[in-house]
Amino acid sequence: MNVKSMKSTGLLNAVVLRLAMVLARAKNEFLKKPAIRLTVLVAGLTLGICLGAGPAMSADGVDPDADKILKSMSTYLGGLPAFTVSADVDSEVIDLLGQKLQFSSSAALAVKRPGKLYMSRQGAIANMEIIFNGKTLTLNGKGLNVYKQIESPGTIDDALNTIQLEIGLDLPGTDLFYADPHISLSSGVVSSTYLGTDYVNGVECHNLAFRQEKTDWQLWVQVGDAPLPMKYIITTKWMTGAPQYSVRFRDWNTKPQIEANRFEFSASEGARKFETVEVNEMGELMIKGVQ
Repeated sequence: MNVKSMKSTGLLNAVVLRLAMVLARAKNEFLKKPAIRLTVLVAGLTLGICLGAGPAMSADGVDPDADKILKSMSTYLGGLPAFTVSADVDSEVIDLLGQKLQFSSSAALAVKRPGKLYMSRQGAIANMEIIFNGKTLTLNGKGLNVYKQIESPGTIDDALNTIQLEIGLDLPGTDLFYADPHISLSSGVVSSTYLGTDYVNGVECHNLAFRQEKTDWQLWVQVGDAPLPMKYIITTKWMTGAPQYSVRFRDWNTKPQIEANRFEFSASEGARKFETVEVNEMGELMIKGVQ
């Protein structure tokens, strides 16, 4: 299917989607009950509706057009030897009274493949850096002036796996930055839909929607020869209130000049080193054994 026919089909889907959302919203207002527990978002967008007639689907419910664009983005992004990008991040929380609250933060990322990574995030929930130089992984809690270092020689993929599998710290959105993002993004997908094109920050983007067992997610990919991700929303369906985690990417630089010391950590004056990291049920880092 060419881009023109994809846009036409996407427009039809978008109209049906918006109508279904109106009906779903009315139903939810009738059925909703106050939440009785605290939930924190680490994922973000649920549609919870059926689009009816739409593009041809494969036997497993995966839209070949959506998967083609996802693969194109993954190949392009994974093939970049280096890049930098900034992002605006919104995280939702459901409080004990059932009120949905949103917290915003800013993030920055620098990548130099195969083994150098810098991430920072500043906001009400987190003020920290993650630095990897191919040998040592550093978690730097800037707000508390504490840090932890782990010997983890290898690639960026290895560092991300260490953070998420060994430490247990969930990093929504980082699946986009593996050497082959398509592997992690498509794992567990039960259905997908191409929704045509939208505009994100004034940039025309393909709108892709995916469903998994516990999460739904939506991805906007820039149209053209540089299929970069521009917006990413994840929804945790199993949490009361289905909170969302959303990222808007901006200021992409695919040919950056990155200073070598960007990937090296130097402890600030008075910084304390901690030995044990734990993550509580809300996804917050717990610090023990501060030196």
